[in-house]
Amino acid sequence: MNTSTFSKFLWAKLPIAKIAGLKLTHYSEEKAQISVKLSWLNQNPFKSMFWAVQGMAAELSTGVLSISKIQKSERKISMLVVGLEANFTKKAVGKIVFTCEQGKELDEVLQKAIETGEGQTLKMRSTGIDEQGNQVSEFHFLWSFKVK
Repeated sequence: MNTSTFSKFLWAKLPIAKIAGLKLTHYSEEKAQISVKLSWLNQNPFKSMFWAVQGMAAELSTGVLSISKIQKSERKISMLVVGLEANFTKKAVGKIVFTCEQGKELDEVLQKAIETGEGQTLKMRSTGIDEQGNQVSEFHFLWSFKVK
């Protein structure tokens, strides 16, 4: 996954995320980072980032890892968010970077789904950090993976 592929993916599948300003800032086998900068289009009435925009960025940091690894497996594996928890600890202003660092855990879960043919779940964490290094939010997405 690279920035160009990600941008095309957003326009084709999630145009609202592109309009809100989400960008892929880092991708590796272990970690994905999505950034979003506060703007007029994604703010709430309190002049901070709308919680749903933060949620989109957080979900995509977990989803990019999942999509990329499923594509590399060359297997048909369905994925679906089946649970969500979120905590907001600071007003989200400026540029926020959402990071998920569970590539190894995801590899193990996908391998188990392939080997057993049974659905597997993984709780994936994404933290939102502002430009000063403060955590503004934390999301936990429960993903379900099943070989088709």
